[in-house]
Amino acid sequence: MSTAKILAFAGSLRRDSYNKKLARYAAARAEAAGATVTVIDLRDYPLPLFDEDLEREQGTPAHAKELKRIFLEHDGLILACPEYNSSITAVLKNTIDWLSRKEGDEAPLACFAEKSALLLAASPGQLGGLRGLIATRAILGNINVLVLPEQLAVSKAHEAFDGTGHLVDAKQAARVDGMVKKLVDTVSKLHR
Repeated sequence: MSTAKILAFAGSLRRDSYNKKLARYAAARAEAAGATVTVIDLRDYPLPLFDEDLEREQGTPAHAKELKRIFLEHDGLILACPEYNSSITAVLKNTIDWLSRKEGDEAPLACFAEKSALLLAASPGQLGGLRGLIATRAILGNINVLVLPEQLAVSKAHEAFDGTGHLVDAKQAARVDGMVKKLVDTVSKLHR
């Protein structure tokens, strides 16, 4: 079995995002399960709103090209997805839109096709971002990502992490461990 190469990030730009904490926590657990993990921050890759006229006139933005390169180097994704107004965040959707664009002789949806993904969310609200995961799952499934069926929505996120960024709730921590192990196993089997 080959080593699973996983990319982890949050669909948030906020510096102290609960979802960034959750993505980093899950990434550390995936490394402990034997994966090679890269953690990125979408804040480091600002993109204009997707616009085909802009794309035609100026080409693909440099940050989109860099993100494409990073995505293509990985076989699995850990996404920690905030919920904005019961749906996916604008920055995550915009990133997906730019990365889904075909360039040159690239295969359609090359950044997403045949990748496996684990979805997580964290929110101060009672549902923990669950409604945003529904929208994210639908989008990813439609662009050929195998989204693992199990997901975790952490409610009361402002109380969920200790000072070191670990989940306080032992049951939630155990669930993340089990879920990232499934992702690592799935990626390892599918990308031998």
